[in-house]
Amino acid sequence: MTNPAFSICVYCGSRPGTNPQFTEIAKATGQWIGEHGGQLVYGGGRSGLMGVVAEATHQAGGRVVGIIPQALVDKELANQACDELHIVKNMHERKAMMAERSDAFVALPGGIGTFEELFEVWTWRQLGYHDKPIGLINVDGYYDTMLQFLQSCVSNGLMGEWQMGLIESSSDAPALLQNMVQNSGTRLDTPNLRSVI
Repeated sequence: MTNPAFSICVYCGSRPGTNPQFTEIAKATGQWIGEHGGQLVYGGGRSGLMGVVAEATHQAGGRVVGIIPQALVDKELANQACDELHIVKNMHERKAMMAERSDAFVALPGGIGTFEELFEVWTWRQLGYHDKPIGLINVDGYYDTMLQFLQSCVSNGLMGEWQMGLIESSSDAPALLQNMVQNSGTRLDTPNLRSVI
């Protein structure tokens, strides 16, 4: 596939976690992207949920673009099976390239790396650096307490409801992914984020 129908950036754990539903949702996400003629953009690793979503996308016929810093090539076991594997200098370059190559962003269960990537791309959206959809696949209530905390930030006047409106959360992965693709609309030129972060 040379011209994917869309490109979705997926943030997720480099570990599988203890809940088998996490692996199932990572596989389902990759399958959905591949079956719908899409392209996965992700962190370039082959371990944990990262490896699952990449393999599932590939097996379903989708393209896989991995972007990984040199310092993590060994730690996260860079996935040499990617259609494109970019080894970059640092995390800033990784995240900016992931954002530039994507039409939408989705977070699966993960740890602090996933949180950091999600919050940064969310911050970039509120600042107007991009206007691409952001989704949270909340499998088995994994993100419930985080969402409750974020609502407490709104209640305490440190965030606005409009900021919460910049992300969409659902436990229904296919429906959320479909919304992300539909809401991304026609691909727009993306500014070179490496020049503004």
